[in-house]
Amino acid sequence: MIKPNVAAILKNLPDKPGVYIMRNSEREVIYIGKAKRLKRRVASYFRHSDFAYASPRLRKLVEMIDDIAILRTETEAEALIVEAKLIKRYSPFFNVDLKMTDRYPYIRVTNETFPRLVVTRKKENDGSIWFGPYVSAGNIRTLLRLIERYFPLRNCKTETLRVNPDKRPCIEYALSRCMGVCARRASEAEYRDRVNDVVLLLQGSTGELVERMRRRMDAAAKNMAFEEAARCRDTIRALWKVSRQRVSEPLQEDLDSETWQALTKMQETFGLNTLPWRIDAFDISHMSGRETYGCCVVFEQGGPNPSLYRRFKIRSLAEGETDDFRSMQETVLRRYRRVLDNAEPMPQFILIDGGPVQLEFAMKSLEELKADIPAKFKGTFAPPENPYVAALAKEEELIFLPGIFDKPEPLRLPLDSPVLKLLQRIRDEVHRYAVTTHRNARASRLRRSVLEEIPGIGKARAAQLLVKFGSARRIAMMTPEELAESGAGIGVGKTLAKKIIDYLRSGDGQTRAEGGQCHD
Repeated sequence: MIKPNVAAILKNLPDKPGVYIMRNSEREVIYIGKAKRLKRRVASYFRHSDFAYASPRLRKLVEMIDDIAILRTETEAEALIVEAKLIKRYSPFFNVDLKMTDRYPYIRVTNETFPRLVVTRKKENDGSIWFGPYVSAGNIRTLLRLIERYFPLRNCKTETLRVNPDKRPCIEYALSRCMGVCARRASEAEYRDRVNDVVLLLQGSTGELVERMRRRMDAAAKNMAFEEAARCRDTIRALWKVSRQRVSEPLQEDLDSETWQALTKMQETFGLNTLPWRIDAFDISHMSGRETYGCCVVFEQGGPNPSLYRRFKIRSLAEGETDDFRSMQETVLRRYRRVLDNAEPMPQFILIDGGPVQLEFAMKSLEELKADIPAKFKGTFAPPENPYVAALAKEEELIFLPGIFDKPEPLRLPLDSPVLKLLQRIRDEVHRYAVTTHRNARASRLRRSVLEEIPGIGKARAAQLLVKFGSARRIAMMTPEELAESGAGIGVGKTLAKKIIDYLRSGDGQTRAEGGQCHD
């Protein structure tokens, strides 16, 4: 017979990929499994109308299940990795031993003068650069084909390569699949540069690699090396094509002891059902109400995952209006509306950079989404009586919890607490990302002419005004009548002229027209 609390959990399971963790009445993990569709898979354990026909192992497992928690993942492949990692950590009684290193391959960049790429299933501490594990052989083949065509390294198996300038290169060089370093067709520095390209590709730093290729393309074109420029162009196109595909290297193979301690201690401190594998953090950045952005960073397994970072241009405030609380509310609302609409995995923990008021507004957004988190995402978030969203305030490093206004004191952790150190690192990263986002937006605005910000003035007309009058500062010194008379030939009438002058003489317009700078 299914226990009432387990039956309630089954009703709220998502029909999405993930990992399920079964516990007994003593909160011990007794079984861990993965599923392409969690709701169907977990429910299958309880569908036997007559357990007399079920195996003794299954009957015993079902009898002992007192709680089920889940970890949502993007794909079934990612669920495989998470399942293996959790089994390795918890060693549940009902699980068959599962070892990741026996199942998933790595790509190894060898520790040699002229490094090679090697695909292997055994990871060693030999000074090489390792990437993986990869759960999809197709992903590895895609990467290797791309490298072979656009970033070929030597594939000869000689570890100590002898460079002989009188040697004739092998057939791989003739087919453009090798740089021919053995025959000194390329220098060690050039080869190392190629290796750095490959490392960037395997790290997923496609943007940085594309920028390197673009600079080489421009230099080649300037030197009239058009074949090399065309090769760089084709490489950039191939990189963007691959970057739009999901390459499966979802998780680190091993967590260091310090990170594992922090995550387990965090689970204990906040009473979470599962380890906080995924943590979202939020912050707001602006300058006197201009370029206001709300930002979200994502940490997985205690480390940042920049590919999941998101930024939101605040829409609910008028230009120049400052309200960090409403900005936080809008950011959290838009973030999780998108997550829910796209059926993306929710985090196990949400961290707000701020104090109790920012936390209160963030909770309003979750309520607006009807995100009764413990009920709707049972097993993904903590139960109702435990905090699952928190705010970390600077200065005293106090942790504010939901309902803090009804409690006498916020949570104060020791300064050497691994949990506090992890939360500080996450808070500092979201703050860095928010400030960088704001500064980039501000720099983009400052690169534009102030005239382009005036309604009715586009780039073309702004350029015409600057050509005719020289600068926005000179225009600001004119009267609307003078501007209308002089600008009649470029479509500036009396109404538009007044609008231009009024804006240029306003506070921000005057600062921009005079070349003033803004500071954080």
